[in-house]
Formats: sequence, structure tokens, C-alpha cells
Amino acid sequence: MVARARRIIELYKEAGISKDRILIKLSSTWEGIQAGKELEEQHGIHCNMTLLFSFAQAVACAEAGVTLISPFVGRILDWHVANTDKKSYEPQEDPGVKSVTKIYNYYKKFGYKTIVMGASFRNTGEIKALAGCDFLTISPKLLGELLKDSSKLAPTLSVKAGKAKGPNKNPVWVELALALMGDS
Repeated sequence: MVARARRIIELYKEAGISKDRILIKLSSTWEGIQAGKELEEQHGIHCNMTLLFSFAQAVACAEAGVTLISPFVGRILDWHVANTDKKSYEPQEDPGVKSVTKIYNYYKKFGYKTIVMGASFRNTGEIKALAGCDFLTISPKLLGELLKDSSKLAPTLSVKAGKAKGPNKNPVWVELALALMGDS
């Protein structure tokens, strides 16, 4: 992964494009987090960690010092709908929204620089419930729906609130994060 990412960056450099304008997308597996840590620390290459479904993965990515994570809001919801008796959720109770909110608040409370970019939305309610998140990646279809929505949108996430509401650092989370990174 590292060699391939470095080669991609080199190709962009040859085309006159700075590595500062590129995010290498890696999965938030043990191997991906290891690669992200190495790319960021040793080569100054920015990484977007994807396929992120758990708080432990998010903590591991932050501890690794990666640039950005993309937790999948809608895919977390999909899993809950498919594997529980509950088939619909209000936006603030949506398991994906709750996951990203917890991650965002934790990062802000403990001063992690890693950017949280909510991704894989299923509806505009999820997007509105995460207003104020560092970044959101929104499909054209849902952007169109948001354009037609005349209701007032107020931020639900903020650095100040995150610092106050974020979960406390649990040594087990950090231990798991370090184990995911191979530094146990």
C-alpha cells in the first residue's frame, strides 16, 4: 500500500500537482491504518481513511495521525435495519449519526487534528443531524433534495460542544486503537 501510494504521488508530482492537494484513500483495517500512519509520518502524504464503521477504528486513525476519516453514516444505518427489529430511525437516533457524533465529539474533546468527514448518507435527515461536522460528502441527489428544503438549518455539532460532550478517554479504546496500529 505504501509503495503504491508513493508511486501515485510521484506521478502527480511529475504532472505538476503537489502532494498537498491529494488524499490517498485507504481502508480503516489494521493494514490500512499502518500504511496511513507511515505515509503521514514518514512521507508527508495525506490519507483519507474509509470503510470506517466503529469508534475503535476512529480512535486508531486519530492515534495514527491521519489527515481525514470518512465514517459511513448510511452503511451503519443499513446494518442496524438489516440486523435488528427496528426498521426506521429519527435522524438524531440514527445509529450512523450517533456514531459520527461520538467520533466528532471525542476528536474535539482531545484535540485530535484528524478531520471527520461524514459519508454515505441515505437521507437528508442524516445530513441535517450532522450539520457542523468538519466535512460532509453529499451525493448530487441529496444535494438536490436539500436545495428544495426551505427549513432552517442550525449546526448540531461544534468544537465547543464537542469538547464538553465528548466521551472520556477510556484506556481500553486507546489500547484497542494501539493494537489495531500494532503498537501494543
